[in-house]
Amino acid sequence: MESSENDVVVPEIRHLLELDPYLKSHENEIRRRYGCFQEFVHTIDKKEGGLQQFSLGYEWFGMHQAPDGSIVCREWAPAAEGIFLRGDFNNWEKLEFKYHKLEYGKWELTIPPRPDGSPAIQHGSKIKLVVVTKKGTVVDRLSPWAKYVKCPSDSVVYDHIYWNPPKEEMYIFKHSHPTKPDRLRIYESHVGISSWEGKVASYTHFTKNMLPRIAGLGYNAIQLMAVMEHAYYASFGYQVTSFFAASSRYGTPEELKELVDTAHSYGIVVLLDIVHSHASKNVVDGLNVFDGSDSCYFHGGAKGNHDLWDSKLFNYQEWETLRFLLSNLRWWVEEYQFDGFRFDGVTSMLYHSHGMGHGFSGDYHEYFGLNTDTEALVYLMLANYMLHEMYPFMITVAEDVSGMPALCRPVKEGGGGFDYRLAMAIPDKWIQVLKEKSDENWNLANIIHTLINRRHGEKCIAYAESHDQALVGDKTLAFWLMDKEMYTGMSLVQPLNGVVDRGIALHKMIRLITHGLGGESYLNFIGNEFGHPEWLDFPREGNNSSFHYCRRQFNLADDKLLRYQHLNNFDRSMNHLEAKYGWLKSPQGYVSCKHEGDKVIVFERAGLVWVFNFHPSQSYTDYKIGVDTPGKYKIVLDTDSEEHGGHKRVDHSIDYFTCNEPWANRRASMMVYIPCRVALIFALAE
Repeated sequence: MESSENDVVVPEIRHLLELDPYLKSHENEIRRRYGCFQEFVHTIDKKEGGLQQFSLGYEWFGMHQAPDGSIVCREWAPAAEGIFLRGDFNNWEKLEFKYHKLEYGKWELTIPPRPDGSPAIQHGSKIKLVVVTKKGTVVDRLSPWAKYVKCPSDSVVYDHIYWNPPKEEMYIFKHSHPTKPDRLRIYESHVGISSWEGKVASYTHFTKNMLPRIAGLGYNAIQLMAVMEHAYYASFGYQVTSFFAASSRYGTPEELKELVDTAHSYGIVVLLDIVHSHASKNVVDGLNVFDGSDSCYFHGGAKGNHDLWDSKLFNYQEWETLRFLLSNLRWWVEEYQFDGFRFDGVTSMLYHSHGMGHGFSGDYHEYFGLNTDTEALVYLMLANYMLHEMYPFMITVAEDVSGMPALCRPVKEGGGGFDYRLAMAIPDKWIQVLKEKSDENWNLANIIHTLINRRHGEKCIAYAESHDQALVGDKTLAFWLMDKEMYTGMSLVQPLNGVVDRGIALHKMIRLITHGLGGESYLNFIGNEFGHPEWLDFPREGNNSSFHYCRRQFNLADDKLLRYQHLNNFDRSMNHLEAKYGWLKSPQGYVSCKHEGDKVIVFERAGLVWVFNFHPSQSYTDYKIGVDTPGKYKIVLDTDSEEHGGHKRVDHSIDYFTCNEPWANRRASMMVYIPCRVALIFALAE
């Protein structure tokens, strides 16, 4: 008798169903998915000796120097008729060094050492594969396992650079992985734009200039974008061409290792923005048509194309694709000591529709029907299971807008295995509010609903604005709030105008309420902490290949005559206060007041009392608020203080005492002075 999903044992599914009883009606589907995952694990154990060995593909494939000085090269190209290796080591002769065919579409070449025992291919040599297709054409390709690729100044096509530095040139790690934080304050970064100068900044620049700044601002995590090599710079790193190569635009692999290691010296964890949802369509220097077919690592035909992104889609059921992607994750951890990954495009992976034209309503049938791509989901389960089993420090984040239930629950419960998901609705809500509502018409209940509307037991990373908003054609929060006044009204030597006054006040309040109420971790995109005044526009034909807008002007935040410093100061104060009180690791805040007329919000979290007055003009003296823990309170953060660019309307020397009169469903109450467009945080006096 055939087994059914009812027979699949999910070790801790009961805990998942207790956490969310609505999942009970979809238990069979959860068990079926887990059964598919379990089958892959068992098959890998049987055929490959386990995930540990299976995910070390980079040790076998690609190019490696043997102890005797010979060079061993291996590839998987099932549709190829022949493969050769050429480069400056053999004066680019196409057909001199021929691979011989192994089983299952694999190919191998061994190049003996020179008479003096030295390798025939030296460190830094340029090389390319030559693939003979079934049609008989002879084409150049780059190895999918290339560790370093570089674009010559006189070409637009990348070369594979054989990276095998002598021991004295290899970077030696000095610091271990930091202990896994119980909450994250993430600084999302792009190395290339991290300088105020109009150029591509380097790994070394980031290490020396950005890491001290990030640490000083109180962030304990960095998320690095655009590290996996991408031929098109303006793709923001999301059209990957070489998955194992650290982008050569910013420097060498050894310099990236130094960046990660130095971050660890500050106690900062480093997450890599990993793109396993799709790949660039580039042929000569990408994975596309690698072996002459339209499939290989991808689905063949229309199923292998992402129409919106104009990119290729992986076939997650193909054995060698699984090996390639799982090995890719191991590579970035083992070689570069990354502490985790932010998986890009998870929504696209999870659904056959790729989430296009689909507004998810939250109905559970949307997640457990035929539109869900089981193969992709099982890959994500495998990836998370492997990473968390092998690395106790591992952190994984899902970029998912759909709200897939259990995506951030352990695999052993039948979940997807992620630690966090991005709270993607929050930045959209702030943009909607700023675009469509005047200040006096803000719907506080709707804003609060968006901030706290997350799945119980699944941790979220809150953020007030996304990196996409920084791109040309869109607007950051600072731009929405202050627009052109950011160019003329930010000097301290001239009177503060109304637009900038409002913008600075709301910029701080929006970020603070998002930080305090929106999730279990927080994220900021590079430069937004001080309200960067210009959009981000990568050099391209449409702007005469200019780098003028492809930078972050940190000099503005450091200029003591400009108001940008105040936003920067506030970001620092906010993060350091969280480091002290730990509200991100505390249970969700209790909102005791959301007064639409007064435009006042009050909530408690981590023993702190948060009071926000969003009213554009009305200040309140002796405003009564509910407080659950009686005692004497002091102000510990004030958006209106002088160092934060405010008007200094609140006296910090005052002690605030609760009275025993219950208020707003809290056990006690307290009278506070709360000026317009100001937020205050109160803590029990120590």
